[in-house]
Amino acid sequence: MMNSRKKMENLFVVGTDTGVGKTVLSLLLMQFFCSRGYNPFYLKPVQTGCKDPYDSESDAKFIYRHVGQCKDKDPADSVIYCFKNPKAPLFAARDEGKMIDLSVIENAVVEKARFFSPLIIEGAGGVLVPVVEHTFVADLSLVTHAAPVIAARAGLGTINHTLLTIEALTGRGLKPLGIVFIDAGEKETPLEMVMENKSAIEEASGVKVVGIIGRIRNFFKPPRNCYLPLEKMFVSP
Repeated sequence: MMNSRKKMENLFVVGTDTGVGKTVLSLLLMQFFCSRGYNPFYLKPVQTGCKDPYDSESDAKFIYRHVGQCKDKDPADSVIYCFKNPKAPLFAARDEGKMIDLSVIENAVVEKARFFSPLIIEGAGGVLVPVVEHTFVADLSLVTHAAPVIAARAGLGTINHTLLTIEALTGRGLKPLGIVFIDAGEKETPLEMVMENKSAIEEASGVKVVGIIGRIRNFFKPPRNCYLPLEKMFVSP
């Protein structure tokens, strides 16, 4: 089993696209590590489509609301850059006459890592969304020295999107720890399709699909099976 006194490597939650479930996976990771005696911290280096960390669209606000250890704490502590327009970070920052400084992100990670472990760092959009000139979300995994965990859709189209995501990461020398399928629609993806998608992705990439997370009705207390994919990644036999 995991040792609560052992320092965990930081994790970088990336998605195969926007809206695939990165924030839900980040929430489950926070709850998972809190329940096992760790002291995790959620970090969103760049949030777009959100006027401030307290906005209804704030990912940090969503996380803080549903993690007991974050109660009465300030979600602004988890957001480094926040821009109003729902665009790629490069362009959302430009709209406000600003520029994202990667050294600010790197220094924030170093500082938070002094007090928390692991850091659960969430990207913005897909891995090839531009953050600054010639730097993409995938590169933030290198900047933050965090191991990628991939959130992917369970259904049609996920083979292409997931394999392209893996190529973008491995081309940068990054090995994903695993892939989590998120199946959050009103209708479940047929199991046959899920298994076909899993098989195709694993055979082509060598990266394991560790499980599937279905629709969650109560984020304060997700079903027990939502944490099974995380156990496969982080709990020793």
